[in-house]
Amino acid sequence: MANLKTTDKKSKSQSMGMHSEVLTGRTQQKFFNPSEAESFYYFGTYDVDFNKRTDLDVKEMTAPEANKEIDNLMSQGFGTIVIKNPQGKHSLGVGILNKLNLIFEGSLGYFGMGSCDGPTVRINGRVGWSCAENLMAGKVVIEKNAGSCFGAAIRGGDLICKGSVGARTGIDMKGGTIIVGGDAGAFTGFMMQRGRIIILGDVGINLGDSMYDGTIFIGGKIGSFGSDAVPSDLTDSDQDWLKRKLKVAEIGEKFDVSKMTKIVAGKKLWNYDNLEPHEKKGAI
Repeated sequence: MANLKTTDKKSKSQSMGMHSEVLTGRTQQKFFNPSEAESFYYFGTYDVDFNKRTDLDVKEMTAPEANKEIDNLMSQGFGTIVIKNPQGKHSLGVGILNKLNLIFEGSLGYFGMGSCDGPTVRINGRVGWSCAENLMAGKVVIEKNAGSCFGAAIRGGDLICKGSVGARTGIDMKGGTIIVGGDAGAFTGFMMQRGRIIILGDVGINLGDSMYDGTIFIGGKIGSFGSDAVPSDLTDSDQDWLKRKLKVAEIGEKFDVSKMTKIVAGKKLWNYDNLEPHEKKGAI
């Protein structure tokens, strides 16, 4: 190895081999080609069979061990996995970028199902803080209650809680749909940027505070509106969409959507004043 201390500035890069490495034709970019089926999936995803089912008891496993075993089962082609004895473990089921039917027979702790893209998940229990944070696609259904920051920063997919949820549900969400069959806490929709939130019950104070865009539908009482969150007219197309969405979600199918309150961004915050005209998407 060359002595860099005694090498002049002009030749240091040569001494480090920076000029001898051939870069032509090499790239880390993977370009999308619609004619190639593999382009529709992440690198390293598995071809699974939803009819191939297995149980996984995670009682004696740590969360990393359980998640690794889920990945191992997918690599064997299992498309339906039933998790036994989750016992409120944190960070279960995170980072799944694969089509999969995943069923939890019990409750999860914090950060369950975070950063997933594609799976259909049913949790037959409760979940702690930040369930399905940064969900990109797929469907996650919680049969009971959920903690605070439910669906934080989700980008797509459907996140459904049949019970009630805590504060800051949908904080910083960028897309997708959150549906809650019960009540929601304070600051629901805080700083949301896109997407839709449906709350069939009551909601706490500061609803939609500092929301940038997106739409919130509330079926019950509203504690108070947050900064720049304003009611809007509920259109016929809104009602049609709500009926279809609730039917598909298998929650609140008989709910009278005509009585819901629609909330949108007033677009009066200081940041809108600093945007260029072409940047003000949907701004009035």
